[in-house]
Amino acid sequence: MVLIRRLALAGALAFSALLARADEDVAGSKDHPLLSRYPDSILTEYEQNYNSVDMAVGTAPDGQPLRRAVEGQATVITYFHRDAQKQPSPLQLLRNYQNAIKSIQGEVVYERLPQEGDGGETTLKAKAGGKEVWVKVEPDIWSAPAQSYRLSIVELEAMAQVVSANALLDALNKDGFIALYIGFDTGKAELKADGQATVREIKRLLDGAPALKLSIEGHTDNVGGAEANQKLSEARARAVMQAVVATGIDGGRLAAKGLGQSTPIADNRSEEGRARNRRVELVKR
Repeated sequence: MVLIRRLALAGALAFSALLARADEDVAGSKDHPLLSRYPDSILTEYEQNYNSVDMAVGTAPDGQPLRRAVEGQATVITYFHRDAQKQPSPLQLLRNYQNAIKSIQGEVVYERLPQEGDGGETTLKAKAGGKEVWVKVEPDIWSAPAQSYRLSIVELEAMAQVVSANALLDALNKDGFIALYIGFDTGKAELKADGQATVREIKRLLDGAPALKLSIEGHTDNVGGAEANQKLSEARARAVMQAVVATGIDGGRLAAKGLGQSTPIADNRSEEGRARNRRVELVKR
C-alpha cells in the first residue's frame, strides 16, 4: 500500500509540474452551469454523456458508504488548484459546495469528512431547471504541491405523469394489482410532485368504480437493513393512502401495509432491478 501511494504521489507530482505550465482549461471543456469551480483552479479533465455514477447515500453498519447508481446526463470534471499556498483544505472545499447547493434549497445526502489518508466525499441533491440534480464532490489529497478535486453532476429528467385512471382500472381488472413507481427521497416517505399526480389518478379511479376497494402496499429494494426497509415501506404505503383519503375518498375503501424487501420482482444486484423493486402496488381487495 505504501508503494502504491508513493507511486501515485510521484505521478501526481509529475502531472502537477506539467499543470504549472498550463494556462488554459483542457480543450472542449467548460464549467457546469449549476456549479462553478473553486477560484483559481484549472479544468484538467472533462467528460459529458448519458451515464451512471455511483453516489454515496448513507452509511452501512460496517461504516462503509452505501451507494446507489444515479443515471442521467452526467458531467464529470477534474479541477487542479493553481496555487498550493492558496488552495482550500478538503473540508473547506466540501463545505463550499454544500453551501452552494443549500443556497438553492438543495440538500446534503451524505458526507464523509476528511481524515488522514482520505480527502472525504459528499453527495448533494437539488432541483434545477425542472430536473433532479445529483452531485458528488471528491477532494484528492495525493497530488502535490497543488491538489485536485473531482465534481460529478448527474441530471435526471423530471418524471412524466403517464398513469391514467383508465389504465389503472384495466390493469386491476386484468391482473388484480398494478405496480406504481412513485418517487420518494432516499429513506423518506413524503410524497413528491409526481406522487401527488398519481394520487389524483387513484382518486379518479375510485370515483369511477364506487364498489372498488384497494390495498396500498409498499415495497423497497434490499439496500439497508430489513427492519428499516419494512418500516419505510409501511410509511410510504400510509402516505399514499392518507393522500388519497385527503382527496375525499372514504378511508374504509382503503388499507395500507408494507412488505419491505421481502417480495422483489427484479434482481437487486443491479440498479435497474432495485429501481423496479422500489414500488407501491395497488391490490384489488
